[in-house]
Parts: sequence; structure tokens; C-alpha cells
Amino acid sequence: MRQVKALTLSMALLMVGGAMLAGCGGSGGGTAGGTTTPAPAPPASGQPAKDAPAAAKTAGPVKLNIIETGNGLPSPDQDIIKQELDKALGTDLNLTVYASNDDYKNQLNVRMASANFPDLFAVDRQQLKQFSEQGLLLDLTPYMDKLKPVKDFTGEDSLKKGTMNGKVYAIAKSSQIPYDTYFIRKDWLDKLGMKMPTTTDELLEVAKAFTDKDPDGNGKKDTFGITGGRLGAFYTVFGAYGIGFDAGAPSLYVKDNKLVNALYDSGMKDALAFIRKLTDSGAVDPELMANSGLQHQQKAIKGQAGIIYIDWPNMTKDQFVEQIKAVNPKAEWVQIETLKGPGGLKNASAWDIGKTPGLYAIPKALEKNPEKLQKVFELLNYVSGKDGSLLVQYGIKGKHYNLEGGKVMPTDLMGKEGGYFWLYQFTGRPEMEYLQVKFAKQTPYIEFANKQPRIQALNGFVDYPNGYNAADAGRYIEEELAKFIYGKRPLSEYDSFLKTLEGSMNYKAYMDAAEKQLKDLGYLK
Repeated sequence: MRQVKALTLSMALLMVGGAMLAGCGGSGGGTAGGTTTPAPAPPASGQPAKDAPAAAKTAGPVKLNIIETGNGLPSPDQDIIKQELDKALGTDLNLTVYASNDDYKNQLNVRMASANFPDLFAVDRQQLKQFSEQGLLLDLTPYMDKLKPVKDFTGEDSLKKGTMNGKVYAIAKSSQIPYDTYFIRKDWLDKLGMKMPTTTDELLEVAKAFTDKDPDGNGKKDTFGITGGRLGAFYTVFGAYGIGFDAGAPSLYVKDNKLVNALYDSGMKDALAFIRKLTDSGAVDPELMANSGLQHQQKAIKGQAGIIYIDWPNMTKDQFVEQIKAVNPKAEWVQIETLKGPGGLKNASAWDIGKTPGLYAIPKALEKNPEKLQKVFELLNYVSGKDGSLLVQYGIKGKHYNLEGGKVMPTDLMGKEGGYFWLYQFTGRPEMEYLQVKFAKQTPYIEFANKQPRIQALNGFVDYPNGYNAADAGRYIEEELAKFIYGKRPLSEYDSFLKTLEGSMNYKAYMDAAEKQLKDLGYLK
């Protein structure tokens, strides 16, 4: 794996604090000139701006330095995707990945501060805001006609995810699809003579039975109904009351052309009251709010819980199925259809259409090297086109996959060598088709999760305003909601909770910023 040892945090902070220079300097990677063999004609390409200096043609492949987070990247001589891309584009790709997100951020900060810019690099929304405001990122808006394959592949809405103050500063990967649902022990239902729950009230009844009626038949009271990743255990319950939650945060969504925050939704108190019933009944994992990582998954696998809110990979991949069967060969986990709430609403959760699996930016300094900039455009266009997209998804045709009637049929070699191909999917992939190829046995679970109704959330489009600390606010929200659902704070104090959030946590500034940004993007009139 080609990984650069990250500099220490103290060094990163020293350099960032001392020299955040606004784009004065060239790109960090020089142009390689190893061979005199002319590069092959590239596929769709971008052209430099009219007022850009003429490109200085090199005799050999153009070296592109790219950095991102990830793992599993082989050495260049074993990297078949790099080799194929280089052959198609006339490049020498130098991809560096960092397993630790913190290491990556430190390294990127140092490079941006010292004008040692990568030619293409991953950013999150916070970095996108920071670097664009400092004038370090290339405004891609004037180049959109040169990136038409990218735009066609990712979709018009994806451009908004890389937009800041009306300008496109990053390419957002194409959208993913929802993975999460409730899973339930059908063998426990059958043993207790109960039917699959279809409403929130039936969920409560089943969860209580799983806790009190010895569904595993071992004569011990050692099971409970529901588990999940902290408040995630209740996302489908919130959804049944019309309340959106996703990724640990209250969702922002539009109702009657008005922006609604889940915390202010009229159904929130009713949803909290029902969840309080669940916890009072003893049917919820007693350690729910302490769950971290995949602790909830392990409780389900070990037979401690009968209902879990989780993504399909962590219940249906072969290694987890083997673990489940090792504990109890008769265990049968199935997905639950979205539950109906008291008002007839059904939502598995919220789904944030503003989030993206990745954002990739180009340094503004690369305008001074139009040949290299053109190669970056060619790379992005190529992995967005048919041949390039198939390459970075599945590998080499005839080796890692074959096409039968237009359908991708993986070979055994794809499973052995394809674990890192995703690192080159700079503009994403057609998610459903990709997953159906890579996880053919899990296709029913994938399709089930994707078809469940969800509230369309917009959080991913919103940048935090100055003076708003999202981490502190998020921690306070989770702590107080946990108090409400565990009876440590009465619901009569809910409005007081909101006032504290608006005051001490500056939540109103966040909502004002959200309103403006979503109007600018056209999601609000």
C-alpha cells in the first residue's frame, strides 16, 4: 500500500496557523517525462480557460497526484486499475490513501498551507467551505461544459452538493441508496405464535414478548426486544410519526413549502411519548445509549435481541450469517416492512438527499498548468463514461468480469483482487446495479431496503454558520432526547429544551443559515 506517514498533529497545526496562503504557488506534483512514446489519444476531455497560458506539452505521461482516505491499495506494480487508467489517459497516477481520517485531514491541511497542492483530493463540506473561502479551490462553474460526462453521470442535483456560494468547487460522487431497516427474529415470532408487526403498537407488543416470554427457550430471562445504534434504534418509530432522523441527527425537510426541523415537528412529542412506552416496558436494550460501533449487531448475533435497526451488509454478508448460525443454526433474521403510525404514516427513516459518499476538489493553482488540469478533467470524465466506469467498478473485462447480454457477470478473480477498486471511483457508481453484481446473494435485502418509504431530508446541503458548534449541539440534543425517552425529564419541559438549544447552542443561527442556503439551491421558494 502506498501510504505516506502522516505528520504529527502539532506540526500540522503549526504550519496551518503560520502560513495559510491563498493559492500562491504551483501544484505540488510536477509533470513526469519518463518516456518519449506519444500518449494515446484521450477520451472526453476538458479544455483550459481561454485566458489560461498555453499548455507546455510533455514528452511522456502526465503525472497526477491524488490523495484521499481509504485502505487496501496495492503497490503500483500490482495496481491493475492504475495501469489501465494510465494506458487509456496517458497519465502516471500517483494515488495516496490514508486509513485514518484524522491523519488525512492533517496532511491535507499541511499541503494546502504550504501550497504543495495535490492535483485532485477529497474534502468534506467543512473543508470545502474553508478552502473555497481562502481562494484555494478551482471554481469549476466555467468548466461545466467540459465536464459534461461527469455531470450526466452524477446528475444535476449532485452538482449542488459541491456548490458553495453559488459556485461549484467540488465534484460530488453519484448518490447512494438507503441500506437500513428493522430486522426481526422470525423464528422467535413463530415460536411465540405471533405475526410480523405492521404498526408501532404491534411492534411494542412483539418487543415485550421477546423480553418476557423466553423466545429462545433456554428458561432464562436473558433476551430483550429492540436494539440499535443509540437513537438509531427508533428511526422507524420516528418515521411512523412523520419525524425524520438520519445519521444521528434530526432531519431538515420541506412540508407545504416550509422548512421543518424534526425537533420542531408537531409529531415529535407524540413520538417521544411512544418511545417512552417502549423503554418503560423493559423491551429496549438496557445499554442502548452506550452502544458504539457494532455492539448492537453483536447483541443480535449472540441472540440477546430480537429486533435490530441496522444496515443489510452487517446482517447478511456471509461472515455475519456464519456467526449467527454458529450461535443458533435455526436463527432466522428477516427485514420488517415499514411500520404504520397512529396517523397512518409510514417511513423507515429519513434519507438525506444532500449527503454524498465523496467530494473531490481541484486546486485553483492548477489553472497555471492547463495540460495537467486537462488531464484531471479527462480522468474524471473517463471514470464517468461507460468503459472507465466499468473499469473502476469491476476491473478488467474478460479477467474480473464478463458481459452476458449486457449483464456484468463477476469472475472469482474479482472477489480476490477487486477489494480496492472503489478507491478510483472518483465520481461514484450506479449504486443499485453495482451492489447487485458485488453482492448477488444479498440482492433481495438490498432491494427491500431501497424500496422502503423515507422522508426526504436536506441536511447535507447545509453548512454550519460561524458561531454554531454542531458537535456540542448534537451532543446536547442526544442527551436531552435520551432523558425524555427514559423518563429522566418530563415531556412538559420539551419547549424549555428547545429554548436552551436556540439560546445557549445558537441553534437559531443554524436554522436561519439552512433556510437561506436551501432557498439559494431551489429547495425552498
